[in-house]
Amino acid sequence: MRATIIHGPKDIRLETTADPALQAATDAIVRITAACICGSDLWHYRGLSKGQVFPRTIGHECLGEIVEIGTDVEDFAIGDRVVVPFNHCCGRCTNCLAGVQSACLQRSLTTSGQAEYARVGHADASLMRIETDDHDRIPSLLALSDVMATGWHAAVCAGVTAGMTVVVVGDGAVGLCGVLAAQQLGAERIIAMSRHEDRQRIATAFGATDLVAERGADGESRVKDLTDGIGADAVLECVGTGESLATAYAIARPGSTVGFVGVPHGVENVPMFVGFAKNLGLRGGSAPVRKYLPTLLPLVESGAITPGLVFDLDLSLDAVAEGYLAMDTRRATKVLLRP
Repeated sequence: MRATIIHGPKDIRLETTADPALQAATDAIVRITAACICGSDLWHYRGLSKGQVFPRTIGHECLGEIVEIGTDVEDFAIGDRVVVPFNHCCGRCTNCLAGVQSACLQRSLTTSGQAEYARVGHADASLMRIETDDHDRIPSLLALSDVMATGWHAAVCAGVTAGMTVVVVGDGAVGLCGVLAAQQLGAERIIAMSRHEDRQRIATAFGATDLVAERGADGESRVKDLTDGIGADAVLECVGTGESLATAYAIARPGSTVGFVGVPHGVENVPMFVGFAKNLGLRGGSAPVRKYLPTLLPLVESGAITPGLVFDLDLSLDAVAEGYLAMDTRRATKVLLRP
């Protein structure tokens, strides 16, 4: 198959590699019909992730059609169109039953999501069947494989409920989906911290009521001004840097919770004294995508939400290197790839 291979920092190539094969009777092989580049892929692309092994396939967000199933797969058949959550789960272990499928004791991950085929472990518990044939829904359905579910996870972990004032730190695709999640969960006021006009427009379309372009101390001061000096009822941290986490702690009102979903990079110290002084909660991590799909999929299929608006560059898989460069240089928020 053709697959995206990362050979090192800033070295992305589309090459031919072996097709994925069934490794267990519970596996399925999916022919990918739409894929994308994730902001977290850029950490690898920029050489900022520790312990990387090169060359290897890359990409973990996709949807497609099942072309092969293991003998123990009961709930899906060849030809079914499915959303592929980036983390695969058994659905039966203690962690899955507790609603933390992303920490499944038999977890596996999509490892060739920017390719023509991908293997999915524990297909019955992981995959979600797509019912709509509407081509216009494809970007929004694709967003369910990671970014929309991750933004939703940030909002759930932060305890967003009706009437709250919520601040979203980060204007990447996950942060923008966090805005949409907060809106769907009933937040009355949503402050999006974004300094990019194209992303501000998406945030506003998703329900942001206020925009803060400043960063660091200036951004924190602006949020305080907007919240009468008190801070936000809930904060969604969707970046993963030490600066973004410090900002989230600084703008959270006493007694609130920071929901964090940004993959941590350079976060050596959590501002614990601030959290202690303000009685803050910190909750989050890798999103249990499959947990949220029964809620999110009907919203997309009905047109109630359109998280696919985060895609602002649509390329063929052949142009995947161009897609990485566009996201790395902020010429694109999120790139959709069509094999």
